[in-house]
Amino acid sequence: MFFSIIIPIFNRPDELRELLSSLTKQTYTNFEIVVVEDGSTLKADGVVAEFSSQLTIRYFFKANSGQGFTRNYGFEQAKGDYFVIFDSDALIPSHYFAVVNERLSRSWLDAYGGPDAAHPDFTPIQKAISYSMTSVFTTGGIRGSKKNLGGTYHPEVLIWACHARSGKQLVDTN
Repeated sequence: MFFSIIIPIFNRPDELRELLSSLTKQTYTNFEIVVVEDGSTLKADGVVAEFSSQLTIRYFFKANSGQGFTRNYGFEQAKGDYFVIFDSDALIPSHYFAVVNERLSRSWLDAYGGPDAAHPDFTPIQKAISYSMTSVFTTGGIRGSKKNLGGTYHPEVLIWACHARSGKQLVDTN
């Protein structure tokens, strides 16, 4: 199975470097990485170039339009059987794609996902902060701006991966 990892990014080249470093350690390597920069002033093209000899990676820069449109742009560029979305601040365990590939080979799913897991070295406070920033119960309220409080809830972590047959526009941009 071939995975397309879509990474929308805005002004976070150092976080992207850590994420890409974690992806170089994958035990299952049948994947591509699509980095889509959403109008950043701190561009990450140099970071992507650092990893071009270690990873199958493509970089795209587009005018700022927000995370949903940026993810959709990444889906349009993706070539994989599954599209996997990682935020730029994620660190991926080395066995992640091996486990996902084994599981999907045994029992097909159209989509899978959930909130981020805390790093094993996190303190209880860091784990609480990580949960509050990624839980389906809080995402959109705590992470959203004040102008969004009381507005429509748009969960950001419910779908992390979707089979490519399910369609290219996978993120609601309304």
